[in-house]
Amino acid sequence: MQVTTPLSDALTRYLDLSNEQMRLTAENIANVDTPGYKTKGFDFEQEFTRQMNMSDATNQAEAEAQDVDGLVARPDGNNVSMDREGVQMAKAQLQFKLGVQLLKSEYSQVMSAIHAEAK
Repeated sequence: MQVTTPLSDALTRYLDLSNEQMRLTAENIANVDTPGYKTKGFDFEQEFTRQMNMSDATNQAEAEAQDVDGLVARPDGNNVSMDREGVQMAKAQLQFKLGVQLLKSEYSQVMSAIHAEAK
């Protein structure tokens, strides 16, 4: 038996996007010395809104990662900024922790409702 609510479904997507942001950031960091590598990323808020507006909740698409514009490229063409990636990783970690706390709260409320019904 699977117990979900609209909020828990939204939080699942939120956590998946946070995870994807951490994965992309790790990929960017891993390629810091790769000549010609272009930093990849996505706008978290826009992507979350796009996914929430999808008609089929089970048809969850991956984030649409793109090259990040506006970064200074080194002479070898690589534009990965470790400062930017550090900030991105910290932001994604905070978003993930927030999502976990909200999901715990949501399931705590569901469990309270189940136990209240049993009394």
